[in-house]
Amino acid sequence: MSPKNLNVSNKTHKNLLNKLRDKRIFQIYRKFENILKLNQDFIVGVSGGLDSLALCFLCKVYSIKKSCKAYYYIVDHRLRKNSSTEAKSVKKLLKKYNIKSDILKWYGKKPISNIQSLARNKRYSLLINQAKKLNIKTILTGHHIDDLYENFFIRISRGSGLNGLVSFNEKTIRDKVNIVRPLISFEKKHLNYVTTNVFNSYLDDPSNVDNKFKRVRIRKLIKNLQNDGLDKNKFLLTIKNLTDSNETIKFYVAQNLKDNSYIYKDKSKIILKEEFFKQPHEITFRSLSEVIQFVGKKYYPVRGRKVDKIIDNLKGVRKSSIKLTLGNCIIRKVCNSIIVAKER
Repeated sequence: MSPKNLNVSNKTHKNLLNKLRDKRIFQIYRKFENILKLNQDFIVGVSGGLDSLALCFLCKVYSIKKSCKAYYYIVDHRLRKNSSTEAKSVKKLLKKYNIKSDILKWYGKKPISNIQSLARNKRYSLLINQAKKLNIKTILTGHHIDDLYENFFIRISRGSGLNGLVSFNEKTIRDKVNIVRPLISFEKKHLNYVTTNVFNSYLDDPSNVDNKFKRVRIRKLIKNLQNDGLDKNKFLLTIKNLTDSNETIKFYVAQNLKDNSYIYKDKSKIILKEEFFKQPHEITFRSLSEVIQFVGKKYYPVRGRKVDKIIDNLKGVRKSSIKLTLGNCIIRKVCNSIIVAKER
């Protein structure tokens, strides 16, 4: 870097750090810093929205203070006519604040239904591939507490079980990469304050007000519930209690897998003891789901109703031999044991 560019960089860094003189921004940053606690390089997923730009600022300050490197990636889904132009404008905006970013594009055929869900999965896929190229273990996203509420109601509308209802945690793992949501306890209004006072500009995605998307309709439902007295603090307490219950179930699932299953050395086959299926239904259900996902090398678990059907078939059959298939796996009952092998 030339001395001239270095001076520009140092000046920009100083200007960003000066934003912390604002008491409210400083309090938001301190909370962010205490939550993140990272001492290694990381990737930041950028959309260009208010919350996303707030994350960019907080991460930039964090990387300066902690002397680590943050890589910023804007995902261009190419689902809308102006998406590429918008991605370039976000990149240009970040550059003004010495935040270097790159654009990841989604090439190929686009979906005509379930668009937002598939776009989200593709976004994670692109970011994870980039993380692996850079040998980085952590990706940060800008999800905040309002997203947590929305996700909860969306999962209810889909008939999700307990694990699904509380799956939107601060940290999850996808394909051996940590997906961290350091803003999950922040309200959108506070993030808006950061973006407005730092960048004075942001990308307004028209899909955020398009009623054809379930998330938008859920967002309006929550607003109406708030107007009718929905207490967000009590709602958070409910999610916490459900999360605690979910962790208890996870403990017994792990115990069931440890005590009642045997993994072959090449990991292509698992034998399940008779006791594996004598646990409470939810324990058996989750245990078998994990086995099928592991052996079948599936990125996502198979659908719940299909797992339930397998369990019913295995418990209901009287003969000692039965053969079923699910999730790239062959499931065979031999005497009193179940063998789950990868389908070839």
